[in-house]
Amino acid sequence: MTAVQVSLPLPVLPQGWSGEKDFKGVAQLSSATQRNIEPVGPHFLAHARRKRHHRTFSEDERIQAQENVKKVEDDDAGEISEPENPLMLQRDAKDWKGQDHYAVLGLSKYRYKATESQIKRAHRKKVLRHHPDKKAAAGSSEDDSFFKCIQKATEILLDPIKRRQFDSVDEAADVEPPSKKQTQKNFFKLWNPVFESEGRFSKDQPVPKLGDDSSTKEHVENFYNFWYNFDSWRSFEYQDEDVPDDNENRDQKRHVERKNNNARKKKKTEDTARLRALVDDCMAGDERIKKFKKEARAGKDKKRLDREAAEKKEKEDKIKAAEEQERLRKEAEESAKAEKAEGKKAKEAAKNALKKNKRVLKSSVKDANYLLPAGQEAPAKRIDDVLNDVEAVMGKTEPEDVALLASRLNGLKVADEVGRIWGEQVKRLLDAGKLKEGDMKVLEISRG
Repeated sequence: MTAVQVSLPLPVLPQGWSGEKDFKGVAQLSSATQRNIEPVGPHFLAHARRKRHHRTFSEDERIQAQENVKKVEDDDAGEISEPENPLMLQRDAKDWKGQDHYAVLGLSKYRYKATESQIKRAHRKKVLRHHPDKKAAAGSSEDDSFFKCIQKATEILLDPIKRRQFDSVDEAADVEPPSKKQTQKNFFKLWNPVFESEGRFSKDQPVPKLGDDSSTKEHVENFYNFWYNFDSWRSFEYQDEDVPDDNENRDQKRHVERKNNNARKKKKTEDTARLRALVDDCMAGDERIKKFKKEARAGKDKKRLDREAAEKKEKEDKIKAAEEQERLRKEAEESAKAEKAEGKKAKEAAKNALKKNKRVLKSSVKDANYLLPAGQEAPAKRIDDVLNDVEAVMGKTEPEDVALLASRLNGLKVADEVGRIWGEQVKRLLDAGKLKEGDMKVLEISRG
């Protein structure tokens, strides 16, 4: 490139400038230096491009605009690009309520998940493609109806309130619930998208997930409790009948407003019933619920069986205790009877022994000739007196002493020996106070 030398004159000083007399030099200017200056920047590049391709300004601007459009389309192709339906391109802009705003902008796969940035880029892409000026420059005779559809879709989707109203009735974003047969093998895979779609209407975020086979009972209960008490922001204003704007027919305006309000309430009620039926269907096919119920029944059955076993054991223990008590009572009765019988036998034996001993005592005085010398006949009075004394002594003597006395007297026949033994017994009774002096008529004399 050859260097170009440009001569530029110094600017003219303004009138009245008095710098010369007030100027005081403090230094000297350096000497001039020659340098090569190369042109740069976007304007030079545009000039060079026009010179190279022999274009006019208008031709270059048009070609650059086309390239920019292609560049924008290529940049957005991977994210917001989808084929345009020919029928959609022929839509009437007046029927904007019936159009799918996301499809118009090419955002069908995003819908309510589309961000504001994606909506703006999609709008720019559609405008660059369908702007009436561009179509006119290309020689197209189509009207600008679809361009108006694009503008309306952008207006609604960039307004948070209007977009919320449209999302509320956007059936294209709904996921059809699976049939009972379909969920036999892919229950969670088929139901998860359904609840994810319905969850966009929830006032409470985040929405609990359906989970999987390993979910806990608490998680499953929280999930179904959430959906059975679902708090939805969904409204149906978008489907309202247009209210007249004129002020002349106020009655008609109020009538349409009441009609719209009643229609919203009805649709809200129907939607709540639809959602509840959907949750019922899901819950009916949820094997986890069946498993939890089975475990609960098993737990209840176990508790019932444990209770019945405890009651049975308690009853058996009571029966055993009663039987044991009855056995002990019978044993006590038998023991008492045996003791009574033994006592009776012992008593009878003692009584018999006493009788025998008494016979021995009576026989002892008889064998001793009623304490008279041998060969002397005992008169009747003597016999009576001796026997009476014997009866009196036996009556005051304990059965044990009677037996001892009988053992000492048994076999004795000598009057002195027999009398001495009886006399000792009388003395013991007198000493014990059981007999008094003078009670004995014969035995006391024998003692003396």
